Amino acid sequence: MKGIIEAQNPAVNDTCTDCGSFVDIGAVIDEHDTLLTLNFTGDSALADANEMAARAQARFAEVQTECVTKTTDVVLLLTFSVSAEKMIFQLENGL
Repeated sequence: MKGIIEAQNPAVNDTCTDCGSFVDIGAVIDEHDTLLTLNFTGDSALADANEMAARAQARFAEVQTECVTKTTDVVLLLTFSVSAEKMIFQLENGL
């Protein structure tokens, strides 16, 4: 176990003596990582982007949405209040 602790990244706070799997959450989540960019293509790109934006707004009241239409696709920008909301949304929607 001592060798595992010595070999690990200094950003990891390993306190589990059985498996060595505990990680300091601050080393995994960046508090400023609140922007989620999603690309949609095809004939239904705008409709799909609007549906995803509505899902985000229904789940998190403070989320800001912006659709950018390009030649053949749509880019949806979702800005969440905190990075945890972004992660929750990604997990709930399989992103």
